[in-house]
Amino acid sequence: MPIDYGVASFILPGEQASGDQFLVSRNYGRVLIAAIDGIGHGEEAATAARAATSILNEALDQPIISLVMMCHEKLRSTRGVVMSLASINPSHGMMTWLGVGNVQGILIRSGNRINEQEVLLLRAGVVGSQLPPLQAAVLPIAQGDTLFFATDGIRHEFVDSLSAPENPQRAADRILRLYRTGNDDALVFVARFKGVVLENGYPTKNATPFRF
Repeated sequence: MPIDYGVASFILPGEQASGDQFLVSRNYGRVLIAAIDGIGHGEEAATAARAATSILNEALDQPIISLVMMCHEKLRSTRGVVMSLASINPSHGMMTWLGVGNVQGILIRSGNRINEQEVLLLRAGVVGSQLPPLQAAVLPIAQGDTLFFATDGIRHEFVDSLSAPENPQRAADRILRLYRTGNDDALVFVARFKGVVLENGYPTKNATPFRF
């Protein structure tokens, strides 16, 4: 796996299941990451979020916009979800990301590089109910760059505490402990890019072409 990652989550007291789910899956020469928040909380929210992860996991060969559109069509009978996704191409050092709703996404650059922090542009809407016009952003990434996803059970102030060198699992645990609101499910996902995958000194050639 070309990333190291950590996850921390909180289930609203009194509920048996979390409406906040995540996905990490590698196939077709890329790593797909998703943080998904089912609308509301409890079992119905969890059902919608789990359905979204299943849809994504079964269509990893699709471009990231197509994945969101597939979720939208198949989640119409549920409460719907908000989600942020990132698709990493480790052989080219590129990341494509997209967010619908309010799952925050931040990329912290390693070292003293220009634009040390990138913020995911979130588009208002609900996947499965009201889908906005979709446009994914493509960014170069390098070894040590760290991606943070956080659902709305985490206060936005967590952004001011971010640091790329922090261990992903420790970072996820710390953010959840210090910044969860306590009145909703919460999920923090942190992933650090290990670097471009090389084979005999050259970028790995994918059997299946990578599609954004």
